[in-house]
Amino acid sequence: MAIAHIAVLSAALSALLILPCAATILITGGAGDLRRLFTRRGRSELRDEHHRERASGRRVVRRYRRRVDRGPRGRDDRAHRRLDRTMRGWDLASRLAALRMPPIEQIAYDLRRLDLQRRSGPHGEVYRAAVMTAYDTRLRLACRCLGIREFLHGLDGVELDFERVRVETLLEAAGLVVRHEAGPAL
Repeated sequence: MAIAHIAVLSAALSALLILPCAATILITGGAGDLRRLFTRRGRSELRDEHHRERASGRRVVRRYRRRVDRGPRGRDDRAHRRLDRTMRGWDLASRLAALRMPPIEQIAYDLRRLDLQRRSGPHGEVYRAAVMTAYDTRLRLACRCLGIREFLHGLDGVELDFERVRVETLLEAAGLVVRHEAGPAL
């Protein structure tokens, strides 16, 4: 009687351990992987595949996920690190200042276009912030072309708005058309 209980208990424990694994393999991998798991040759094939995947330097997650690449290796990685080291010493502000200035007509056109975009209908916060940053950059360029002092760079909030209005007024007094004129309605 005790031997029968031991056999039943062993079968129940085996079923509790094997059935969830088998169901997972059937759901994710298919019946072919289940057959490979139960045969000695199949298990050795699965082990060899796993070793090949680890040796390739990439982590491969089973069929239900995408392949994950760990990033550049070898020569490309060294080139990226070398580029980062050389760029650390660059003074970007002086390099940007040395670039050729666009003509004042192009700056005025950009200011009118950006003014129209910032005053047009409701847009997202990110879009509005990007337009305002571009608008302030063009205001700074126009001030540099015309020799007007501006303090747009270090300000934010209401102070930035006041400085923007002051700069627009000075640019209009210098003869630059900043605001987009509304044309006749068609």
